[in-house]
Amino acid sequence: MTFSPLDIASLSLLLFLVLAVSAPLFRKHQEIMVKAGFSLAAAASLCAVAAGIGAVGSGTTEKAVLGLGLPDLPFHLRLDPLSGLFLTAVGLLALYVSVYSIGYVKGLMGRRPVTGLLVFYSLFIAGMLMVVLADDALFFLISWEVMAAASYFLVLHEDEKPENRRAAFLYLVIAHVGAVALLLSFGVMAGLATGFRDFGGYTFDAMRASTFPEGWAAAAFFLALFGFGAKAGIMPLHVWLPEAHPVAPSNVSALMSGVMLKTAVYGVIRITFDLIKVFPWWWGALVVVLGLISAVVGVLSALMQNDLKRLLAYSSIENIGIIFMSIGLCMIFTSFRMPVIAALALTAAVYHALNHAMFKGLLFMGAGAVLHATNERSMERLGGLIHAMPWTSVLFLIGCVSISALPPFNGFVSEWLTFQAFLLSPSLPAPLLKLLMPVGAALLALTGALAAAAFVKAFGITFLGHWRGPHKPRVREAGWSMRIGMGMAAATCLLLGILPTVVIGWLDTVPVQLVGSTISASAGTHGWLWLTPVAPDRASYSGIIVLLGIMSVVIAAYLLLHVRPGRIRRGPIWDCGFEKLTGRMQYNGTSFAMPFRRIFGHLFTVKELVRLSPQPGHSAFPRKLTYYLRVRDRVWGWLYTPIATVSFWISRKVGRLQQGRIQAYLIYSFVTIIVLLLFVR
Repeated sequence: MTFSPLDIASLSLLLFLVLAVSAPLFRKHQEIMVKAGFSLAAAASLCAVAAGIGAVGSGTTEKAVLGLGLPDLPFHLRLDPLSGLFLTAVGLLALYVSVYSIGYVKGLMGRRPVTGLLVFYSLFIAGMLMVVLADDALFFLISWEVMAAASYFLVLHEDEKPENRRAAFLYLVIAHVGAVALLLSFGVMAGLATGFRDFGGYTFDAMRASTFPEGWAAAAFFLALFGFGAKAGIMPLHVWLPEAHPVAPSNVSALMSGVMLKTAVYGVIRITFDLIKVFPWWWGALVVVLGLISAVVGVLSALMQNDLKRLLAYSSIENIGIIFMSIGLCMIFTSFRMPVIAALALTAAVYHALNHAMFKGLLFMGAGAVLHATNERSMERLGGLIHAMPWTSVLFLIGCVSISALPPFNGFVSEWLTFQAFLLSPSLPAPLLKLLMPVGAALLALTGALAAAAFVKAFGITFLGHWRGPHKPRVREAGWSMRIGMGMAAATCLLLGILPTVVIGWLDTVPVQLVGSTISASAGTHGWLWLTPVAPDRASYSGIIVLLGIMSVVIAAYLLLHVRPGRIRRGPIWDCGFEKLTGRMQYNGTSFAMPFRRIFGHLFTVKELVRLSPQPGHSAFPRKLTYYLRVRDRVWGWLYTPIATVSFWISRKVGRLQQGRIQAYLIYSFVTIIVLLLFVR
């Protein structure tokens, strides 16, 4: 008896739903529930990975119809290479995070019951799996809502804190504004598919078979871009992301940032390349510009943060920007009928989506281990953790190197492919694009440099030096399950970095499905060892050789310094003769970001105050110095504060209708009836 990838994916989904339903039955045995529940989640995730790898590798498409949903509107499932790729990403990270959660959630049990956390965790992953398997608008939107509602309750896990309630409310509002835009987008496409005669156009197959007029296609695309962009966190719809991700439990933050944002990327690719199919080049140019703005402002915002999890959240905006850049490039090349370079850009986009899922999941798990050990998120009070948490520090460092796009880890490969798409693009007929391509490549390079600076700060301030806070807690290394979860993610980052030709050969079916071309033949011209994206004589890279080179240098340096005793001498810290150094005098996050704040501060609302309390003896030696710094996103003041002000003004005006007198309500009813009669007359 053989099982198809869709059967295995359905089994995975069923296991998550069974876990969500059965977890409350074991609420009186929290420890058993946590171990058994997250082990079952890991097994279900493994099934999703197997199904996704099988679907992408075979390049086949499977479909099924479930007798659920509304009368005459059953649910449709589809597993093709695109959905298989995102199924793999969701399943892989869910597997690592589930293993990590066995130890992480055990540490939360003393504070509050964790039954709800396990229930909504299962529903959250099930919702993401359903989103990528859905093949009709109704099932897609229901899955989208399951994912959004479950993640809302996960963000609200510590609901006694005002910041959690505020973040959850903001997330819920923006998620539902985006969902309304998606509903309208699907409504436009479904109506045009059947001429607005019936509901038969709600399936994606009906939309695929239709040809949309340019104006309606533009309406559907921009509504979808707005809806998915709100979920993905592209500028200026990103404001919920740095609020919600830091306050959620860290295992949930890893999934939200690592794979939930990718469901929005999946949605954009599905609607643009699979359902609409034909589009003008300027749609792609707009997506590239949005991606560039998100990448640059996102990484600059990350640099300004002193909260470790907020830094990671802003970095997600940067990486989503890089993915959108590649998608926009693919749209431009597709519209000008350049299939090979379009396949290169699409490969870069999906490769970076997979990479970001791995290294951002790893970094949030590492931040969770730090928070778990110190109960502290502010880097201004952390430091020196490398001594007490050597495993976590090494694994977190691998995540930092990966996200900084440094070889031989995975971030380098996908960003290098994006560079190739910018730099190897042929002459394009639109003058605007002749300007956009070099500017885009330059800003991508700037983004990479700033990302490296941001993660030097994140690692250096958190793990190096000495403890900066007033009272150093007793810090312990993360437990074994947490280390195994982070270790598997780190190993995946390395494998994706040193075996890019194998990965590109595997995901080759995705660009074939969507743009009708591939780069696997040119990418593997010199075998699995060398990656040559378009032509062997233009550019090549070998992750294995880079890894061997780095290991050779490290081993040689170690031998030189350690073979002969006495080569390393330790001495006291140079203190300029002051001799009263304390942990508070170290370089901290604020001082590290100061040069960047001076150069790019005009992009933010910066409030910086220094107050000196004079010393009676001499003004050169103040008794006390108070420093205050607040860096805020200008988008709040430019966009969201006016919207909130207008909303409150309208609410107050409408509130005046609430008179509390029966006569007034009778008048309202009478006027309503008169108006309705005028319309139906």
